[in-house]
Amino acid sequence: MDVRNLRTYFYTEEGVVTAVDGVSFQIGRGETLCLVGESGCGKSVTSLSIMRLIDYPGRIVEGEIIFDGQNLLELPEYEMRRIRGNRISMIFQQPLSYLNPVFKVGDQIAEVLEVHTNLNEQQRRERVIELLRMVGIPAPERRYEAYPHELSGGMAQRVMIAMALASEPDLLIADEPTTALDVTIQAQILDLIRDLRERVGMTTLLITHDLGVVAEMADTVAVMYAGQIVEYTDVETLFEEPKHPYTRGLLNSVPVLGKLRDKLDTIPGSVPILIDLPPGCRFANRCVARVENNLKVCTQRDVPLYQIDENHLVRCFLYAPDLEKLESQARQAASEPTLA
Repeated sequence: MDVRNLRTYFYTEEGVVTAVDGVSFQIGRGETLCLVGESGCGKSVTSLSIMRLIDYPGRIVEGEIIFDGQNLLELPEYEMRRIRGNRISMIFQQPLSYLNPVFKVGDQIAEVLEVHTNLNEQQRRERVIELLRMVGIPAPERRYEAYPHELSGGMAQRVMIAMALASEPDLLIADEPTTALDVTIQAQILDLIRDLRERVGMTTLLITHDLGVVAEMADTVAVMYAGQIVEYTDVETLFEEPKHPYTRGLLNSVPVLGKLRDKLDTIPGSVPILIDLPPGCRFANRCVARVENNLKVCTQRDVPLYQIDENHLVRCFLYAPDLEKLESQARQAASEPTLA
């Protein structure tokens, strides 16, 4: 999977919401990429864009999504339906919103197999029961006949995971797959995803805000903020040498076992409204490093991704090779009077 300069906007009466704005990343076969960031940063919209499930008033306005040599954005819908749920599957964040309330959960999972495999009815039923057992649902034969309203939130999430894994996809997109699950079931689900990755070479795009899950599952990490990727590197580098002030803030806000602190670190301020973004860096109004270094350029120019190592990209002027020149220009522009 190679996502290039993806932009997905929502055209509302209040204005244009730049939910995903120039996102690029790559995932190799059998690898796991974690998209990390706080709520509203564009992680889920990125995943829905890959699946081509963006509804009105949203629209993918630019970019390429190359999957196994094909640009998914150029495929007709009937070809995309052959890929969606078969070669690319997705675990959605709110399972009860995506399960049909009037059909038994077993039949909904079996529908995936009916569309994408040649199994007969009895074989489909046996496969569904096997999947339900695999994701930790007790008495799967009985749960096959249950309706969504009869399930707890955690059990409904496991049904969605079983549905996504039914066809053993090449790419699994997991949007907060362990939400509402207790820690034991979380571990089982992550072990299951890891086992499938190793057994069938499944590639995984894992969306999460849980840095513990990131440390356990990721090969590569992309940190998102306000619709953009602000840091992109391998998982070891991210935890050992985080560069972006936002990434450092996220890591510093996590409690550490055995490390006593009076209070957890916090990131000041709030996320900018995507319908009315300020000029310059989108993190500038919350950035302690900008204040400490007394930088003007951060609030005047859009920030590109700077490559600071072979596999490490950071969207921050602190790592610009020509920072002195950029800052000098910014200070000069700030001192010039503006015409009325």
